[in-house]
Amino acid sequence: MKIAVTGSIAEDHLMVFPGRFTEQLIAGRLDTVSLSFLVDELEIRPGGVAANIAYGLGALGLRPVLVGAVGEGFDTYRARLQRNGVDTGPVRVSGALHTARFVCTTDLDNNQIGSFYAGAMSEARHIDLRQVWERAGGLGLVVVAPNDPEAMVRHTRQCVDLGVPFAADPSQQLARLDREDARALLAQPRFLFTNEYESVLIQERTGWIEQQILGRVGTWVTTRGAEGAVLRQAGHHTITVKSVSPTGPVEPTGAGDAFRAGFLAGVAWGYGHRRAAQLGSAVATTVLETTGPQPKSLPGDALLVRIRDAYGVSALEDLATHLSGASR
Repeated sequence: MKIAVTGSIAEDHLMVFPGRFTEQLIAGRLDTVSLSFLVDELEIRPGGVAANIAYGLGALGLRPVLVGAVGEGFDTYRARLQRNGVDTGPVRVSGALHTARFVCTTDLDNNQIGSFYAGAMSEARHIDLRQVWERAGGLGLVVVAPNDPEAMVRHTRQCVDLGVPFAADPSQQLARLDREDARALLAQPRFLFTNEYESVLIQERTGWIEQQILGRVGTWVTTRGAEGAVLRQAGHHTITVKSVSPTGPVEPTGAGDAFRAGFLAGVAWGYGHRRAAQLGSAVATTVLETTGPQPKSLPGDALLVRIRDAYGVSALEDLATHLSGASR
């Protein structure tokens, strides 16, 4: 299955605050917040939701197509993605705007405060998905990840016109979408990805209750951090998959993107949703233990150990076909 991932491509500036945000907030003064956090660590890493998902898929041995817009100076990042199996041919390079930038501070409780500068991402609306489809000789799935809102709606409508299955992953952009655009993204996607907070927000944005949304999507996948993931389909029993426990310090940036990469790899390999979510959880925990959203490699043998310990020998045996010895 050829997967195209549309969405943000960014540079992440990740900082660690050696305290707790909640201890800096003063009751009764939240309407006039003016805070500065002195941080101990700064890591500058390649990121962006679409790039993170594509990177994970490539590291697992697939060859995804990355679709998005960047600024000048993308050559080093492009080469890194290509070394990990990502086809970056459709990436649009702006001559006027900087590559998107995510600036995020994480506290001791893994709470995060972040800002996102869109920059060149605003030009993603000019990318014609039909040309990407023709260049790839067809697509089996398109991921519509957080991006310029107009681009997200355009890519969704083009998937419908082309008859290409797609996954809706509005994520952080839900807060910026009006009702019409939020509803446009739910034009019968094969998958809808949200976290717990977004699962409530998407109901508020669309004006549709949970059952109405389930009637418009194939499978609704909700990630719940340490509580694992829940997969729901209209008329079917809910599937709950526990998370894979980390064994060391954690840094949460990109864990959700990693889950999506693992899950979609499992789907591409023909596994059922439970197995795909188990693989997604193992990949997510690997990234959780890495600073930045793109680890140097995703060793298949190490993933299999995590999967065996969390889900048992049958899960290991099922996934071993694709993961044994796999590593980029």
